[in-house]
Formats: sequence, structure tokens, C-alpha cells
Amino acid sequence: MMRKLLFALTLGFSMCAMGQVLNVTSIDKVNLPDKAAVAAISPQGDYLLLTSATNQGLTKLDLTSGQTQTLSNAPSAGHNVKISPDGKTVVFRESSFNNKHLRFSSLKSVNLATGASQVLVKPTRDLQGYDASSTTVAAVNKGKFSKKAIGTEKAQNLPVLSIDKGKLMVTVNGKTRNLSPNGNDFSYLWASLSPDGTKVLYYLAAHGTYVCNLDGSNVRKVGKMRAPVWYDNNTVVGMMDLDDGEFIYASTIVAANLDGTTQTLTGDDTIAMYPYAADGKIAFSTPAGEAYIIHVTK
Repeated sequence: MMRKLLFALTLGFSMCAMGQVLNVTSIDKVNLPDKAAVAAISPQGDYLLLTSATNQGLTKLDLTSGQTQTLSNAPSAGHNVKISPDGKTVVFRESSFNNKHLRFSSLKSVNLATGASQVLVKPTRDLQGYDASSTTVAAVNKGKFSKKAIGTEKAQNLPVLSIDKGKLMVTVNGKTRNLSPNGNDFSYLWASLSPDGTKVLYYLAAHGTYVCNLDGSNVRKVGKMRAPVWYDNNTVVGMMDLDDGEFIYASTIVAANLDGTTQTLTGDDTIAMYPYAADGKIAFSTPAGEAYIIHVTK
């Protein structure tokens, strides 16, 4: 009897935790020129950035015209891409190797209107994190903060999240410190700032997705989804993937409010992975090299 009661209570809690977070109006397949993975969607939702399954190369795909623009052919160019809030500048890393086969990473930006590129950080072994505004790219390299203007205005001191030996670091006003809100005995992944810059979203390896304030206070678990990204200041999206130790055999895109209310956005017929969000759109990839956009409203 007690076991049945506990099961009922658990079931009731799970049902209460599920709810309406976003209204899905349609899920549309993107017409890709070739098999690819989504690396980002512009804040305005008018273009995708595409890469390979191994994050090699970076290509812009205009969602209206279907035209493409190659931004890089380098390894790692599709990993952790940043787009300025105005959608005009793309910031990405490029990997290279020396004669001892050691990997180095450089940081570059491309102005999409002019095609002009800029090297922001020269090849280094320890590029820990970076971010971009409409005027500035800021980076943390070997624990040191640097910034460069990407427009005509003066560079600003952006807050930057970075990972150092698994720990979550934060740089504010040019000063870097250990944030690691859940302690130093965990590995932190997929960290990002909310659009308003007041909250930190991150994944704690093997534990789930959390959010906290920029100073590390008010730690809250959002859910178990992986690869979380912000949809807006109070909503995140991520993936719930299942694997057999070698292959991912199922994955859905989920949305969650910061109070823990969750909603599954895709069905079991598609292995939907690595979402990226813009206003009214959530883009994702499949292992088959397909791309889709979920159209949503709040």
C-alpha cells in the first residue's frame, strides 16, 4: 500500500512538473545544400550557421534566399560560435596544430556585411572563454581578460564565462574569479549568460542543468536536459538524449522555465539534438545531417 502511495505521489509530482512553456506552431525542415549540423541561429532568426558533424568549417545559410557564405574551413570553427546581438558579426575559434601535433586555438571574427575578418586572439593553448556584444568581443586566454572593438564604438568590459580545468569562472570588469556555484568537485559545461546579463546557465556533468545569479547566488536546478541555451531571460531549451554507451538512439528538444516547469517540444520520430534559440525560433540538428526549426510563441 505504501509503495503504491509513493508511486502515485511521484507520478503526480512529475505531471505537475510538466506544463506549457512555449506554444509550438510548426516544426519545419530546413532545405540544406548538404548534410550539416547547426552551429547557431542569428538573434533575429534570419540565418543559420552550419558546420560539420565534427565542427569543421562554418557556413552562413540565409533562411530567406537559401544563399550560403563560407566563413571558415578550419577545424573547431563550428564549436561554441558567438553571434553579436545585432546579428552582424560572427565570432568563432579555429584550431591548428604545430609540428609536435599540439592543438592551438585562435579567435576570429567576421563582419557578415563586408566579409572582413579580424584575428582577436592569436593561436594559444588555453583559450578558455569569450563573448560578443554589438561593439565588443571579450576573451579570457590563460586566465587573462582582453577586449577588442568590432565596430566604430569603444570596446566595453563585457562579462565573460570561461572554463578552467572543469571549474566555472566569471570575469566582471576585467577581473576573473572562480564562480563554480555548486562547488569545485564538479565539471561545468555549456555555460552562458542570460540575454540581460544577470543570470548564468550551466550544465553540471552527470547532474543536470542549473541557473544562478551572476554573483553565484540563488542556485536553482532547471532540469536534466543537456546542451542548454537561453530562449529568453526566463526560459531555456536543451536536449534530452539517450544512448547505449556508443550511439545516441533517442533525443528530444525540451523547454523549461526557471521554476522547473518543462515541456517536450519534439516527438519520438526525430533524434533532435543541440538546440539554438532566437526570437520565435528554435533550430536543431539530427545525426543524419538534417536541420529543423521549431516555430514558437509565448
